[in-house]
Amino acid sequence: MSFDTISYDVADGICTITLNRPEQLNAFTVQMANELVEAFTHVNDDDAARAVVVTGAGRAFCAGMDLSVEGNVFGLGTDPAPTLQDMHERLDDPRILERVRDTGGRVSLAIYACTKPVIGAINGPAVGIGATMTLPMDIRLASEKARIGFVFGRIGIVPEACSSWFLPRIVGISRALEWTYTADILTVDEVYDAGLVRAVHSPDELLPAAYTLAHRFVDGHSPVGVALTRQMMWRNSAQPHPVEAHRVDSLAMYYTSFGDGVEGVAAFNEKRDADFGSLVSRDMPPFYPWQD
Repeated sequence: MSFDTISYDVADGICTITLNRPEQLNAFTVQMANELVEAFTHVNDDDAARAVVVTGAGRAFCAGMDLSVEGNVFGLGTDPAPTLQDMHERLDDPRILERVRDTGGRVSLAIYACTKPVIGAINGPAVGIGATMTLPMDIRLASEKARIGFVFGRIGIVPEACSSWFLPRIVGISRALEWTYTADILTVDEVYDAGLVRAVHSPDELLPAAYTLAHRFVDGHSPVGVALTRQMMWRNSAQPHPVEAHRVDSLAMYYTSFGDGVEGVAAFNEKRDADFGSLVSRDMPPFYPWQD
């Protein structure tokens, strides 16, 4: 695929999406948002890509929204007093999509809907949308040079990119509020201690560590099983009662038991490596997606 603000490369079963405006510290633009949505939508049907690693070109991961552009830097237009009802009834209406909807939120929703494990390799500063876009990723690894900031309060706006849903689930409501209230730039030690990042690596070790982890997630595993597991964990954990998870788990067990589960059981009994033949682009069960 060809993009201007990101790159999309697949090698050895891993898709690497790189934010690629290094001279601007990979500052976020509306074009980058659109390209990230396209990339994360495409990867769902890219069977050569079993997992995704997201990183930044140069010395930054993403320095936040590009505040140098003219007009509304967040890509929002004038619309006569949009309402919450509009956001329920007209969410995909082009006028709402292009003028009202938060661009970072569209990226977060595309990552949330991804059927492949997603690992963030935060190689340098990640502030504003550079921090919040990593929240719907499954695992975050950070370079020793990384700095992370939820800095919206410093420029008079609010947390975006669905971060009010994701951040409290990852670090707890009190810490999420503290970080967004203070709008401080956080060290890697602070975000590691809070559980936001899984590990801290030297710059040279960051991407190799991300690729090693990605292979652990997918090598020798059913592609459909991994895809369903990701969506079950993200979606079911937000349900109000475990019976909702039971409904989905039951259907997922039913269909995988007649799919790759047959090969998995046979391989276990025959003491050999399993040869799973499912493809996410072709073999997701008919009840998926169970939530829009």
